[in-house]
Amino acid sequence: MRYAVFAVTAGGAELAMRTAAALDGETVLFLKQGTFSREPHGLKICAFERLRDAAGSAFSVFDGLIFIMAAGIAVRMIAPHVESKLSDPAVLVMDERGIHVISLLSGHIGGANALARQLGHALGAEPVITTATDVEQKLAVDVVAAELALRPVPRDAIKSFNGQILSGGVVNYYVDAGLPNGDFYCKAMDAQGLHPVMADLASILREKTPKAVVTDAGGERQEGMLLLVPRRLAAGVGCRRGTPKEQVLQALQAACARIGRSAEDISLLCSTVAKRDEPGLLQAAHALGRQIVFHENEALQAVIARYGLRESGFVKEHIGVGNVCEAAALASVERGRMAVGKTKFGKVTVALVWER
Repeated sequence: MRYAVFAVTAGGAELAMRTAAALDGETVLFLKQGTFSREPHGLKICAFERLRDAAGSAFSVFDGLIFIMAAGIAVRMIAPHVESKLSDPAVLVMDERGIHVISLLSGHIGGANALARQLGHALGAEPVITTATDVEQKLAVDVVAAELALRPVPRDAIKSFNGQILSGGVVNYYVDAGLPNGDFYCKAMDAQGLHPVMADLASILREKTPKAVVTDAGGERQEGMLLLVPRRLAAGVGCRRGTPKEQVLQALQAACARIGRSAEDISLLCSTVAKRDEPGLLQAAHALGRQIVFHENEALQAVIARYGLRESGFVKEHIGVGNVCEAAALASVERGRMAVGKTKFGKVTVALVWER
């Protein structure tokens, strides 16, 4: 995950630095000019003059935004950019004394509720969560989707399904037997206490009760059914010249294990055109039965600039672009959420991005 933390006062800037230390993933501090006197080691700081401009530029490129200021200010900053609960980033607000941390936007699919609990535990703040299903301690259907990287379709059905759950009704969960990794979803949902039924899609469609169905057959729709469609997982890969296929596959497996997945869950591989004739990469893609996409360095540089990705001078000198794996993965999906940031596994570097 990639986070942007905003502060407009000296006290807020100090809490922003503590907040960054409590987050897992890459964090950029957006601090108002003149509010900080020290730059902590390892943290990227962007000084701004106008909060509105800083928040607007960050909204679509970070997975989570944390505002350390009055909630009203944060609301006004994000209002022009809010689009959909399926694609908006998590947005949280904290007071500069760190007494409360409020989940403001994208509590379920964006992960703001879980992030509020995480920061509350780490910073000693009180999480403020107002989502009805969380208040009633019921498992919302979009929480299930978020935890398993599934896209709820149609979006409008989420409200009615959660209303059914809140009123004590039953929502039956099914897994399409034709889904290649259906066993994974059955086990994961069993662990959530949902106990889904695996069956062929035709049989599932004959069931008349409200049902949420994990399937990639996106064309199947009927009243009282919510599709939970697996999101694509893009794997950006960089490696040293001559790295064998086995080491590439091991790196991909190790990266996927960090999010409880396997390399078979990868939808496509991607890299720079400088690696388009790299045998190990090509053979790894073939072994997984996945497409591999090679992006021109100009396209990767544009993604680096848009997302503010960190660059390696060494890599830029040898490849022509200073960030390969993260930039390639983000360039391969329309909108991406970082699952695993740039991580080195021996001679291979991997980044994983979920398509939003």
